[in-house]
Amino acid sequence: MIKYLTPIILLTISNIFMTFAWYGHLRYKSSALWVVILVSWLIAFFEYCFQVPANRFGHEVYNVVQLKTIQEVITLIIFSLFSVLYLKEHFRWNYLIGFIFIVLAVFFIFKK
Repeated sequence: MIKYLTPIILLTISNIFMTFAWYGHLRYKSSALWVVILVSWLIAFFEYCFQVPANRFGHEVYNVVQLKTIQEVITLIIFSLFSVLYLKEHFRWNYLIGFIFIVLAVFFIFKK
C-alpha cells in the first residue's frame, strides 16, 4: 500500500511548490520581474526534489499515463485551493463541471 501512496504524497508536495513557483508571485505584482523569476526558480528547485522521486517510485507501480493523470488531478486540487485561499479568487460552478469531466477521464484511464 505504501508503494502506491508514496508517489501520490510526493506529487502533492511537488505540486504545492510548483503552484507557488508559477502563481504565487501574482500577489506581488509590484515586485520586479527579475526578482519574481529568480524566486520562482528557487521554489521550483524544491518542486523537482519531490517530482523526480515521485515519478521514479511511481513508475514502479503506475504506468506513465497513469502517473501523469494522477499529477494533473493533484494539480487541479492544489491549484483550486490555492486560487481560492491564497489568491482570494472565486470558485465557479462551471469549474466544478469541468473538473467532473476530468475525473471521468481519470476513470477511463485507470479502467482495466
